[in-house]
Amino acid sequence: KNIALFHHLHTEGGGADILGRAFEALFRRNVRKCDRVVAVSVFWKEYLHGLGLGDIRVIRNGLDPSQFEFRSEEVRAFRGKYGLSDSPIVYIGNCRRDKGVAEAYGALKDQGFQLVTSGKPEFDLPCRNLDLPYEEYLLLLKASSVAVTMSKFREGWCRTAQEAMMCRTPVIGSGAGGMAELLEGGGQAICSDFCELADLVKDTMKRRKERGEEGYRFASAFTLERFEREWLALIQEVVNDDSRPH
Repeated sequence: KNIALFHHLHTEGGGADILGRAFEALFRRNVRKCDRVVAVSVFWKEYLHGLGLGDIRVIRNGLDPSQFEFRSEEVRAFRGKYGLSDSPIVYIGNCRRDKGVAEAYGALKDQGFQLVTSGKPEFDLPCRNLDLPYEEYLLLLKASSVAVTMSKFREGWCRTAQEAMMCRTPVIGSGAGGMAELLEGGGQAICSDFCELADLVKDTMKRRKERGEEGYRFASAFTLERFEREWLALIQEVVNDDSRPH
């Protein structure tokens, strides 16, 4: 028996190559043979309905809340280790072109913020990039005053935004794809134009604590325990379903 987990189709923002388009064609042709189809957001559930699929389940990404509990001493030590000053950090995303990092840097470079990217850089930007193990990456999100997730492609859900919200760090994002329901559900800001980004960052900083708490309340509902429970229930349902021939 087969379950298809549908995260997103990376066919926008420069993410589509020949192999990717070939995979998409194979997916469209074969997904109807699966016993169940799971999407990570309502946006992609509706997309799959548009392909003529019926019963689409939504199971959102789950995170372990204990991984996001940091003491102020740990944040200070992280700043010191990487030479980050006490001025506000604005995290502008994984250093990839399709994540909108270059445009975000251009919009914020003269605003007096410490701009930081993460991951193995796809290209060079004149700001700090930190390629970190996961726990320190979360410390970077915790130390940031604002997290910016201006993806140019349709995200499945946007794990980075969810992680920042779990750190009680407010998020400003493009809302592309399933990201919109995450940001809207958590009372975070959606930016549809890079020209508006600087003003949104400044406004968000004024209400950082309020926005951070609102984001945490929403994101913290999607725990790893809930994720496991929903997946195990679905698998048991499929195992017990003899309605489809194999």
